Amino acid sequence: MPIKRVWAPQIDFSVLRRELRLPGEFPPAALDEAKDAAARPARPAADLTGVPFVTIDPATSRDLDQAMHLSRRDGGGYRVRYAIADVASFVRPGGPLEAETWVRGQTVYLPDGRIPLHPEVLGEGAASLLPDGDRPAVVWTIDVDPSGETVGIAVERALVRSRAKLDYVTVQGQVDAGTAAEPIALLPELGGLLAERAAARGAVNLPLPEQEVERDGDGWRLVLRAPLAVEEHNAQISLLTGVAAATLMLRGGIGLLRTMPAARPEAVAKLRAAAGSLGVDWPAGASVGAVVAGVEPGTPRGAAFLDQAAELLRGAAYTPFDGTLPAETGHGGVGAAYAHVTAPLRRLADRYATEVCLALAAGEEVPAWAREALPRLPKAMGDSDRLAGAAGRGAIDLAEAVLLTGRVGESFDVGVVDRDEPRGNRPPGGTVALDDPAVRARCLGDLPLGERIRARLTVADPAARRVEFEREQ
Repeated sequence: MPIKRVWAPQIDFSVLRRELRLPGEFPPAALDEAKDAAARPARPAADLTGVPFVTIDPATSRDLDQAMHLSRRDGGGYRVRYAIADVASFVRPGGPLEAETWVRGQTVYLPDGRIPLHPEVLGEGAASLLPDGDRPAVVWTIDVDPSGETVGIAVERALVRSRAKLDYVTVQGQVDAGTAAEPIALLPELGGLLAERAAARGAVNLPLPEQEVERDGDGWRLVLRAPLAVEEHNAQISLLTGVAAATLMLRGGIGLLRTMPAARPEAVAKLRAAAGSLGVDWPAGASVGAVVAGVEPGTPRGAAFLDQAAELLRGAAYTPFDGTLPAETGHGGVGAAYAHVTAPLRRLADRYATEVCLALAAGEEVPAWAREALPRLPKAMGDSDRLAGAAGRGAIDLAEAVLLTGRVGESFDVGVVDRDEPRGNRPPGGTVALDDPAVRARCLGDLPLGERIRARLTVADPAARRVEFEREQ
């Protein structure tokens, strides 16, 4: 799918910061602690600075959580070295900086700037895996056999040195040209293998285009961007590490899992029915993940099917345990037990989950500060997830409403991507997607799922952040 950009005039996103009561500056004591920690970074005993790690992130990112190096194993298979920013080595348990990160929970992204989890001196400086010197890191070494099965897991603190800050577009170009550098040359091969294995075990990966608001001179532009193949491959390395972390936790009897119930049979049956009506092929015996992987998200029918498939991925939670294993350990979207450990610069829970894994891998007791935090993390992360979601949705809703202001009454060609279930006296309707501008909004009327229709814009209200259409007869 090509990138589609539509320009919008000045938009004041500060209203979202005030409405959601997003944090502003860091308290002086927390900032002082961060500056002091940045000036005296840890130097772990293990030295892996000879391994040529690289990072792959959006071009403008500076809060770099992960660096990787991929190689072949003697006898076949792959060795994944995945360095994760060692945030715990900078944040003192019980100090003012730790307390402030609990208030924030995670980095919140708005078009006019981030509300970071950590002060810039750490998050975009001393703790970030930038290619400007040695950094303390938590390094996962995961061995994978030729079939994609994990056959070895190790994790340790080590000193690392990233060789390059790569971005997705550049790496995709290198992959397409066959010129990707050694540390990531195997990424398409291994990422594809891991994705196939995940689909076979029932994982569901939804390649939905992302709607973003970006600066454009004196105004803003609304962007609909389909994920590049290399982004999906990169995500597989993170998922591989999260599954490895969950494996250590379940073996050790302590940890913090990211869980999600398996899709209900009736929900799968409904999706199968939708596939038939949308012309999506569902071979006998094929898993949901395998069917989803073959759908083209850039078509109205493909987008409608993926919107329906998203209904299967409900009920995600953080599940702590210490001693007795929880009743629910799996993640329906991943198709396995899974834990968040790869984004500690941007997500609070990862710092504590990583400390659990380090202790378990070393055969040591989990530090009391990490163990005591586990039962409190689900609420902290749940609250911050809701806040980050509200900020993201609010920014898109505001940009769409501003973009369409002055066009009320116009007719548009739209694709129907979702249809409401009948409920009481609620009027029929659903969700439609415009190609140009790239907007998704509510539409009233009897809507044929997956079909293209004409709809008239009836509401574009920036103050209420509301856009609504009505089907033309």
